[in-house]
Amino acid sequence: MIKVAVFDTHRFDREALELAARGPSAAGSEEVHFLFVEARLDSATASLAGGCEAVCVFVNDRVDEGTLERLAEVGVRMVALRCAGFNNVDLAAARRLGVCVARVPAYSPHAIAEHAVALILALNRKLVRASSRVREGNFSLEGLVGFDLHGKTVGVVGTGKIGAVFARIMRGFGCVLLGSDPAPDAALSEETGLEYCPLPELLGRADIISLHLPLNDATRHVVNAGAIDRMRAGAMLINTGRGALVDTPALMEGLKSGRIGAVGLDVYEEEEGVFFEDHSEEVLQDEKLAWLLMCPNVLVTAHQAFLTREALEGLASTTLLNLREYKGAALGRNSGAPDPQRWLVAPPGGAA
Repeated sequence: MIKVAVFDTHRFDREALELAARGPSAAGSEEVHFLFVEARLDSATASLAGGCEAVCVFVNDRVDEGTLERLAEVGVRMVALRCAGFNNVDLAAARRLGVCVARVPAYSPHAIAEHAVALILALNRKLVRASSRVREGNFSLEGLVGFDLHGKTVGVVGTGKIGAVFARIMRGFGCVLLGSDPAPDAALSEETGLEYCPLPELLGRADIISLHLPLNDATRHVVNAGAIDRMRAGAMLINTGRGALVDTPALMEGLKSGRIGAVGLDVYEEEEGVFFEDHSEEVLQDEKLAWLLMCPNVLVTAHQAFLTREALEGLASTTLLNLREYKGAALGRNSGAPDPQRWLVAPPGGAA
């Protein structure tokens, strides 16, 4: 049996993980016992994992060197990420401490891509404002003019699994597609007519720009003041990737100047401690986020793009696979090399 402390737990996490743990694939596998913890993981809460071999964490858990040292002290030997991104994990410290790390590289690219499209449609057709009006008995159409997506130019920044699904959807609307990616996908280009070009050119040509990038040193604040200055006046910006892909003060200036016409955000660079929690009875302390929420041409959702039944099932099943592979390796039962797409720091006897 492997005991796992699941941090930053919500009801949908618990239900998906428990269902996966007792599903058909569990037959003949290592039993997994979950300790669900509502608190986010950091160096102060790491002691809550005492008695567990592994922790299961999400995007806003802080798995830095100090946290990993504390986890190692209480006997944790594995970090299982129930997400694809791993910018919140100090991999060098994990290797030094002998803590293996696994992630879920793919679950449902459709979930993220479809949410990006939902943000575009809601912003363009002013759906939030329109819904609020009619609920108050106001059936005026003033201020609700949108535009046809057909024929518009859409820039897809990052054409991996999610970006590719997004591109296919937007092609279905009749959009012209531009792409920017260090590894162009020739098959996607042939299928959809997507034209690859340098990012500055994409920014200057696109009516809608959607970010589908991982967060790393090269992509942090890829949308900064310089990038915004290159955008077509009135362009729409969508970010369902990671919050820090966008420089928030630069975004605010772009909105003030009108350079950016609309913004849809499912992520925010200072979302830790805000998103995934109910602050409705409090004064919002983040002044930049509060300002964005007041803008009529900004739509913010609280990092929910992944939140579909299919995505949750995929996240849970791969997380269980990673946990069982770790336990099998610890007991010397595994054969073959670990999957390098999932294992960022390999389990005992493997190399990632």
